[in-house]
Amino acid sequence: MPRATHFNSPFLLGFDQIERVLDRVAKSTTDGYPPYNIEQLSEGSLQITLAVAGFTQDQLAVTVEDNQLVIRGRQTESEDDDRVFLHRGIAARQFQRSFVLADGIEVAGAELAHGLLSVRLNRLQPRVVVKTIEIADGEGKTAQNVETAKIGAVAEKN
Repeated sequence: MPRATHFNSPFLLGFDQIERVLDRVAKSTTDGYPPYNIEQLSEGSLQITLAVAGFTQDQLAVTVEDNQLVIRGRQTESEDDDRVFLHRGIAARQFQRSFVLADGIEVAGAELAHGLLSVRLNRLQPRVVVKTIEIADGEGKTAQNVETAKIGAVAEKN
């Protein structure tokens, strides 16, 4: 069954990347482990907090790959561990949690404290850029070149 797309309008030029991002989000895992919170700290600042009980700093990795924040955790069980669990409710499994970041969002840092991994994100204020585009005539001359030619012709007459 072909999927419907909303980005095939002739007025939406260059939005194919948004369509790919939506596909990536739709394909992301629906696994609820580890649980997480996302909170807004201020106007341009967010924080993602993951509950990673039992993980140490060296067992966690936070990376940004192609505008996607990826948090991975991998615990290794010790071979010589003689502990016998009567009940094991704290998961000791690897995980990968991904978050798609909008352009202009950067990772400011990460901190592990009390079994919670907090990743701070900042939204950079976009710079407003105004660019004037020269309009060329059918011969490839721009308005500026035509004006310069007229001034030169006037100077030659005098």
